[in-house]
Amino acid sequence: MPDDAGHCDSPCNDIALVLLSEQQIEEALCRLAERLTEDLQDDCPVLIGVLTGSFIFIADLVRRLDFPLQVEFVAARSYRDGTTAGELQIACDLTCEIAGRHIVIVDDIADSGETLSKLVRILQDRGAASVRTCCLLDKPDRRTCNFEADYVGATIPDQFVVGYGLDFAGKHRNLRFVGVLRPELYHTEP
Repeated sequence: MPDDAGHCDSPCNDIALVLLSEQQIEEALCRLAERLTEDLQDDCPVLIGVLTGSFIFIADLVRRLDFPLQVEFVAARSYRDGTTAGELQIACDLTCEIAGRHIVIVDDIADSGETLSKLVRILQDRGAASVRTCCLLDKPDRRTCNFEADYVGATIPDQFVVGYGLDFAGKHRNLRFVGVLRPELYHTEP
């Protein structure tokens, strides 16, 4: 557990600093749920979680929404050839028809914006009535395209973060907070 200064002892000694505590995440969830309710309570929207990072966030979010909705998941990645952004590859597609439906794409973090902006276009092309995006975290300094999430829990600096669904090499998704990973763990010398 992090101490009052935001530093961790074992078992989370890979964390340099806690950016969002459990309480701050809870407050962000409540704000997001309130805004989604205001905007979509009469629309029976489809909330689409982007796997794998969004699974904790979307589960906690939908439990705070007291109106009819549907939950779906998609696994998608943008691949690059080294110079240009590639096509979005969808490994696990939706199981429901979205034409004419109001959609909210739910992701853990808006980083480059590439995957989310491409998902928005794909869902618009499939005939969605509207497509919005909801991210727990927004890292605008990392944008490589023109993208802005419709709903954001917290804007964070350009640091490598883990916890609350976000991972590094498959680890740390289960942390109850969002923390900055110690740089020596992911920086390698040439």
